[in-house]
Amino acid sequence: MEFVRNFPFFTIMMGMLSGIVSSALSGKWARRITLTLVTAVLCMSGAVLVYTVNLGHSVTYMMGHFPAPWGNEIRFGTLEAFLATYFAGIMLLSVLGGLSHVISDIDEAKENLFYVLIDMMLSSLLAMIYTNDLFTGYVFVEINTIAACGMIMIRQNGHSIVAAIRYMVMSLIGSGLFLIGISILYDITGELLMVSAHDVITKNIIGGVYTTPLLVLVSLISVGMAIKSGLYPFHSWIPETYGYATPTASAILSSLVSKGYIILLIKIYYRVIGFGTIMSSHILNALFVLGIVAMVMGSVHAIMQTDCRKMIAYSSVAQIGYIYMGIGLGSKAGMTAAIFHLLTHAATKSLLFISAVGLYEVSGGRTDYVGLRNAGYRNRIAGLAFSVGALSMVGFPMLSGFISKYLFATASIGRPSKMLPTIFALIISTILNAIYFLRQVVTIYSGQDEEEEYSTSQFFKEAVAGSSFANHFAMVLLVVLNLFLGLGSNMIVNLISRGLDMFP
Repeated sequence: MEFVRNFPFFTIMMGMLSGIVSSALSGKWARRITLTLVTAVLCMSGAVLVYTVNLGHSVTYMMGHFPAPWGNEIRFGTLEAFLATYFAGIMLLSVLGGLSHVISDIDEAKENLFYVLIDMMLSSLLAMIYTNDLFTGYVFVEINTIAACGMIMIRQNGHSIVAAIRYMVMSLIGSGLFLIGISILYDITGELLMVSAHDVITKNIIGGVYTTPLLVLVSLISVGMAIKSGLYPFHSWIPETYGYATPTASAILSSLVSKGYIILLIKIYYRVIGFGTIMSSHILNALFVLGIVAMVMGSVHAIMQTDCRKMIAYSSVAQIGYIYMGIGLGSKAGMTAAIFHLLTHAATKSLLFISAVGLYEVSGGRTDYVGLRNAGYRNRIAGLAFSVGALSMVGFPMLSGFISKYLFATASIGRPSKMLPTIFALIISTILNAIYFLRQVVTIYSGQDEEEEYSTSQFFKEAVAGSSFANHFAMVLLVVLNLFLGLGSNMIVNLISRGLDMFP
């Protein structure tokens, strides 16, 4: 089992190597390599998860067996291994769900480039999860940004190019603030490895040194990652980005990209600065307030949309707010709730974007409310999948979204000063979620005309004609995953809790 320690490094390098190889191949072969890569990463990350669960503590892996400052380090425990496994699974289902649209939406000569970008994105996400080095984290943040920007604009239409430019501008602002924060941290500590930097910071805090610079760098890093993950009011790039990308790109961008930045931020809070120091800096209070504002304003904007794609995109703004509200609670229970909701949002948003495509296909490509009337009858699988995703976001019992809101509510009890704002925000946000998501569900099942009645076989034929088997397979598995998160939440919450204990 000791050989399993090499798997995190192998998975990162496999992603980079696959991207290089795919750039020289045709679209068909690049697709095969990418699917093989993501499947292999899923299996290898699963093996690392089993290994760390049995081991009971985190592992530090020195690349090339050279210690710092000559070498670089990866550190992984139960939470990192679980996140890597989960992210690989979501990415595999997102690629499968939008497979047919990659062929139709992207020029054949650029199809291999799309899979190169997916390979790079997977590699960068894994690196952000596993790295124990701050500058390595920054490098892969930038790789992730470039890959995401390429995925947005690869359709080469006016909307996607404008969305890519907006995303790049906002993302580079966030990256710049993050880099300045790291530079100040290095100036204070002389270290780039997370654990080594933490030891120096702890000594400085005890000695009362560098108090103001520490506050500045924590603020810069927090704001930088908030911009990159789309926290309100830094959300302006989200609607266009998610709304006009290909289905696979929309699913990956909404479900995974912003989560990588949040995970890196949480690691810095725990492993570099120290969570006690973060709490005393009061930066969490600012994140708590912004999270609550995002929960409400993101939902308000979603209600105002007539385009289903933008409605789902603005919903992401609200859901990112949930995560930051949980972080802002400043407790282990709040952080556990935030990470669980991160998992919920990843699975549900991928499900919503992929299932929505199945509804568009049988509605003449229309994405507005009027055009989607009866779409749930014309494509039953997509209609059912979309309904499950919508009900999960509202907080329907037995689904993952319900567990998320329950965890946030119970976590707030341990923080009396923040309990009432949290409860009120959950109630208001849930009501708003119900307004726009249930309205869409009612729309896709409403107003069936007499002349538009179909037999069961006709329903099936239209669904198959509009979507591929891979699309249906991905939707079914995402529905199952959502139910698993809802019904098997105790196991996931315990896993997250154990992983957080291994973080420092």
